[in-house]
Order: sequence, then C-alpha cells, then structure tokens
Amino acid sequence: MEQLIPIAIFLFVLFLLLGSGVWVGLSLLGVAFVGMELFTSRPAGDAMITKVWASSSSWTLTALPLFIWMGEILYRTRLSEDMFKGLSPWMARLPGGLVHTNIVGCTVFAAVSGSSAATLTTVGKMSIPELRKRGYPENMVIGTLAGAATLGLMIPPSLTLIVYGVTINESITKLFMAGVFPGLVLAAMFMAYVGVKSKVSKDFNPTPEPRMTLLEKVKNSRFLIPVICLILVVIGSMYLGYATATEAAAFGVIGSMVLAATQGSLTWGTFTASLMGAVRTSAMIALILAGAAFLSLSMGFTGLPRGLADLIASWNLTKFELLMALLVFYIVLGMFLDGISSVVLTMAVVEPMIRQAGIDIIWFGIFIVVVVEMAQITPPIGFNLFVLQGMTSHEMNFIARAAIPMFLIMVVMVFVLIAFPELATWLPDNIRKGPGG
Repeated sequence: MEQLIPIAIFLFVLFLLLGSGVWVGLSLLGVAFVGMELFTSRPAGDAMITKVWASSSSWTLTALPLFIWMGEILYRTRLSEDMFKGLSPWMARLPGGLVHTNIVGCTVFAAVSGSSAATLTTVGKMSIPELRKRGYPENMVIGTLAGAATLGLMIPPSLTLIVYGVTINESITKLFMAGVFPGLVLAAMFMAYVGVKSKVSKDFNPTPEPRMTLLEKVKNSRFLIPVICLILVVIGSMYLGYATATEAAAFGVIGSMVLAATQGSLTWGTFTASLMGAVRTSAMIALILAGAAFLSLSMGFTGLPRGLADLIASWNLTKFELLMALLVFYIVLGMFLDGISSVVLTMAVVEPMIRQAGIDIIWFGIFIVVVVEMAQITPPIGFNLFVLQGMTSHEMNFIARAAIPMFLIMVVMVFVLIAFPELATWLPDNIRKGPGG
C-alpha cells in the first residue's frame, strides 16, 4: 500500500503536465522535481543539475546527433528518386510487383537514417505517386509504407536503440548488430504478406511493367550502389571492430556529404537545413533523456523501481508471461507516447524486472523496439499515421485500417523473437574485436 502513494503522485503530476501541453522532457523534469521535494531531503535543484549534466555528457550519446545528421543529409538529396528507379526493375516480377519497392526502399533508407519519420517521408514522396499512377490498390500502398517505415527503428543505425543503450548503459554497437537479422526477417515477412495478398486479392490488377534486360536493370541501379557502399562501411566497420558506433556515425556523415556532393544536391542551403534539422531532433531527444535520468534518480530515492520489481517477482510469472504483460503494457503506452519517450520513461522500473527474470538485456532491446514499432502505427497517436495523413490527405480511419495487417505481422514477429532468440543474440555474440584486441 505504501508503494501506491508515490506511484499515484508521480502519475498524477506526469499526466497533468502532459495533458496541459508541456513538452515530454520538461514534464519528466517536473515530475522528478516534485518527487524529490516530497520524498527526499536532498536539494532538488542540486540533484537535477548533477544528474542532467551526467546524462548529457556521455560520449556514447555522441553517436545520436551524428546518425541523425547523416539521415538529414541524405533526406535532402535525390535519393528517393534514385531509389525508385534503381529498385523497381528488380521488384516488378515479384508477386505483388512494385509494392515491394516500399518495403525494400524503407529497409535501405532505414540503414542510413535511424528515424521512422524520415524513412517514411523519403520513400513515400516518390513511391506513392508512382504506385498510384500504375493502379496499385491504395490500401496496400499506404499499409506497407506505414509498416515498413518502422524498420527505421530497428535496422542500424536506430535512434531508439541508441537511447535504450545509453539508458541501461549497454554497448550501442552490440545493440545495432542485434537489430540486423530481426529487421531483415521483419522486412521479409512484410514482403511475404504482399506476395500472398496480391494473389488472393481480386482488386490487385496494376499496369504491368515493361520487361527489361539484365544490363538495363544494372544501369538503372547504378544510383543505389553508393548508398549500399555507405551502409556497408557504417555497419561493416562496427561489425569488424574497426570503429565504435560514434566513429561509424562520423564515417556516415562524411560519406553522406560526399554522396550528396557527387549528386549535385549539396548546397549551402541543404547543408545548413540538414544541420539545423539534426540539432532540433538531437536537442529534443537530449531533453527527454535528461528528464528521464532525473526521474530515475527521484524514483530511486522512493525505492519504487525495486519495490515494483519485487512485487512482480512475488507473482512468480514465467518469462513468457512477463513478456506478454510487457507487450500489452508497451502497446497501450505507445498509443499516447512516442517510442523514445516510452523507453526512457519506463526503463528505471522495467530494467530491474527483466534482469531479475534472467532475460538477456540485448535481446530485450530488440523486443522493445518491435513493440515500439507497433506504437508508430497504432491510433490515436501513431506518428507514422499522422505523417501519412499529411502526405496523402486520407482520413485517419482509412490509414489505420490499411496498417492493421502490418501491426499483426509485428505481433507475429514478437513471438518469432521469443521462439528464436538467437535471431537477435547471434550477431552481437560473434562480433569481432578491433585490431587492438
């Protein structure tokens, strides 16, 4: 009963601040400040300054703005046009045709962006008009784009995984490697759905694409080769141990600038726009992380995280039952908060639980990313749904219905991860050490 009083106060103040339109980061700082004043004798201002500085001065966190900047630079190039030209000849003969360009395009851009919204906008602004022109069913075009864009949260470099790694003090490189195979498997599941749906759906009769020779296909794909090389350099340098996540991010920024310059789209205007876009996004995430760090300290003084972990441990839940409870919890939470906020807000309470249950911390990072992906396409606050509504002018109900199959595929992916944990753990366990040992 004693634990319920601080929980009720924390939740009341949090929802009061969020409901009044205060930024998430400032809301977290406000809740933590109230908690410190009520439950401890330590000066709240002194504790806040110390904790905010400690959370903001992490060297690991440097990877975050660099990867965001890399994505921002490429977002402002001709990559979306080149991507469709390069991918469409190879996708045209698959069951489902050019709808696969949505999924493969999102997978490719996810590997240089890390942001779901940037992935969605970049791929969508080129593929939606082209697929409409060819008569593809609107619900499949919208649904696959909404679902596949969430791959930006899993396939490295993932901003959510960086935030998760910083919050629980885990290797960002290992978390990135853990996301590779699950991301590719999820993309393959989306493509399998498109193939089956195209065969059973009566209204799937798009205009067929003209046949192309192998030489013509390769010629069309020449624009994609530099992007593929950039992906291989960024991910390969981490896997082979030649670079940390932060160093790989720096390679990515330089590579994306070179790529933009060779395309002729790197001007002073695009350079400053990409830099300011990265600054805005990084500052927002840093404020949320600072607020969450202070809230974790505040809750720690009350003994709340450990108390809740002990309470749940006393229920004697199996690992599977605990994961199912967390699955439902994060889906509900994700309806009202964005993914990064969901992760940083809950880790202080959830981390002791999963460690006590013996759940692999790297594997759990991928589990939580899949669940956060679902939140991106779940009404009422599914962020991808809002982006798509702005791009297509469809009713929210139509977009949400079109995304339901993708949501269900992600639920299946959760069970695939539980059944085959090696999907997420094999690559980080076999990552090579750098030349220095």
